[in-house]
Amino acid sequence: MKWLDKVPLSVIFIIALFLALAPFLPEPHLWQKLKMLVGGTLVKPIDIFDLVWHGAPLVILVLKLIRLSSQKKSQ
Repeated sequence: MKWLDKVPLSVIFIIALFLALAPFLPEPHLWQKLKMLVGGTLVKPIDIFDLVWHGAPLVILVLKLIRLSSQKKSQ
């Protein structure tokens, strides 16, 4: 996960925030797809792709934060 150490936290944060909230109107895709997932209607491949596409940067952000906190604890 050395590639994750090379990417600045601010860049990951901006990308994650932008993709999590895009498109801004009428409602973000991520929120829409999560509602579909809970409702059991997330079955189309494009919807699954949208969920992954808009959610992946948030997962990367969480991984970066976990990695930073574990590095600080070890020092």
